[in-house]
Order: sequence, then structure tokens, then C-alpha cells
Amino acid sequence: MDRLNGSARLMMVSDLDFTMVDHEDPENLSLLRFNALWEAYYRQDSLLIYSTGRSPTIYKQLRNEKPLLTPDITIMSVGTEIAYGESMVPDYGWEQCLSLNWDRNIVTQETAKFPQLIPQSDTEQRPHKVSFFLEKTYSLEVIKGLSERLDKRGLDVKIIYSNGTALDVLPKGAGKGQALAYLLKKFEANGRIPLNSLACGDSGNDAELFTIPDVYGVMVSNAQEELLQWHAENAKNNPNIIHSTERCASGIIQAIGKFSLGPNVSPRDIRDFRKFRVNIFSPGHEVVKFYLFYERWRHAEVEKSDQLMQHLKSSFVCLFSLPF
Repeated sequence: MDRLNGSARLMMVSDLDFTMVDHEDPENLSLLRFNALWEAYYRQDSLLIYSTGRSPTIYKQLRNEKPLLTPDITIMSVGTEIAYGESMVPDYGWEQCLSLNWDRNIVTQETAKFPQLIPQSDTEQRPHKVSFFLEKTYSLEVIKGLSERLDKRGLDVKIIYSNGTALDVLPKGAGKGQALAYLLKKFEANGRIPLNSLACGDSGNDAELFTIPDVYGVMVSNAQEELLQWHAENAKNNPNIIHSTERCASGIIQAIGKFSLGPNVSPRDIRDFRKFRVNIFSPGHEVVKFYLFYERWRHAEVEKSDQLMQHLKSSFVCLFSLPF
């Protein structure tokens, strides 16, 4: 959070699986388009936050499998864990907040009475999250019965069902939306409220992100039925929440343009930089241009490479003549 001297120009808060990461895109084309856009135009003065249902263990696995950028902040385990920077420093203050009126032992005792609940792997069982697989046909009955049992035990919890398969039991004050609200309060206390914020999601556990005031929202085109139903029932008249026409990271790029939050043409979509002008001149932009030129040159995709190289050289001469 201390990387920027002032308020972020844009705070991007995105779910990972089937939002930022398209698991049906083996070449990661949409993710790479977003990466180039972010590094070229946003990294220097904006914040990137991942908000995922994954635990730290399988989040790190995804980082090893996919070309994800390193975020400034990571919200994990359905909003029950917050970590900062590349070293992932935990926010212990958030964990203390969640411990109020939370008894994990009671949760495990009561959930054990429902044979329809199949425990997820040990890595997904966290201090403030108890997770199961649950078939959709049993979901309404189980959620109603479990809520009643936990209420009788005096426990105030939140039960989240997403993707038609996963059920998470959390403290009442947890969740992706509550974690985002907590971060915004910290920014406000430091006088660093972001100028604009965009939340991005595809499933039921992302719905809370779209309830935070003054935050734009995009449901990617491949959003799950439960998120679309939530939107129809709760936010269909909110012009600041849209359903994109493009999948995953491409839908995020589309939302940046829809809400006029900044540049929304990825450098990967530009074939000739000599014919494309932007008002932002930054080291990140020039580095991305050079990397893409090198990548295309290696694949023999560059025509008139000598002229392009001269254009890049002139750009770097201008760049390094700037005062820093």
C-alpha cells in the first residue's frame, strides 16, 4: 500500500478464476492483453488487487501456472485473508476483526450433520473459512438447515454458495466485499482514497464486490448464473455495474473503456506503434513496446524491422532524457 505517494488513479479489484484467468484460453491471450495494458499505462500510479476464493496454497499454484502480474494486494480465501506485496505480508488486523463471535469448532460440529456436504481439501480449510463441495440440487435445503442450526448455537455466520458446487462458511463480517470495504477505510484513514475503483467478477462469491459504494463493477460475459440472478434482483438499475460482452480479462479491458477509466487499447492489439499515439509517456509503456517488438521479431512477425528498431531507439532516447 505504500508503493504510491498519493491516491491511486485506478484501483483494480479482480477475481481470478474465469475472471482475470480464462482456463479455456490455453495461450492466455486475454490475460496477456490485460498484462500489457496494465504495465504500459497503469502500473506507475494505480493499484492491482486480486480477490480470490483460493487459499494461499492454491493461489501460489495458479501463479506458477499462469502469467499473472504481481498484485499490490491479495485478498484470499473468500475475503478472509489479506496480504500485501510480493512477499505477501499478512494483515493481522483483519484477522482479529474476523475472530469476533467466530467459533470454528461449532461450525465443524454442525456441518458434520449434513452428509451432502463433502469437505474440500485440507489446504482450503482456513482459520476463518470452512469449505465444502455441495451439489446444486441440495443447496437450498442444506443452506437453510445449516443457517438455522448455527443460529441456534449463537453463531453469526455468512454462508456463500458459488459456481453451483462450492459452499463456504465464514464469519459474518468476512467476504470479498467486506475485505474491500476494510481496505478502502484504511486508504481513507491515510488520505489515499483511489480516484476510481473497478471490481470484476464472474460468480456468486463476487457479488459483494458490487455492493461497495462508489465502485464500478463488471460481470464478465461468462459470468455464472447465480451472479447474473443476483444482479437482476439487486442491481439491474445500477448503471455503474455492467455485464460485458467479452470473456474474462478482455471483459475487464472493455469495462475500463465503458467507464472511461483510462486507456483501454492494449499494446498487444497495436501492430504498428509508429501510427498509434497516446498521451501517456512512461518508462513502462516504452518497455512494453520493446518487449512486444522483440517477441514479434523472434516469431518473424515484424515487417520493416530496421525502421521499427529506429523508432524504438528514438523513443528510448526521449525517455532517458526526461528528469526522474
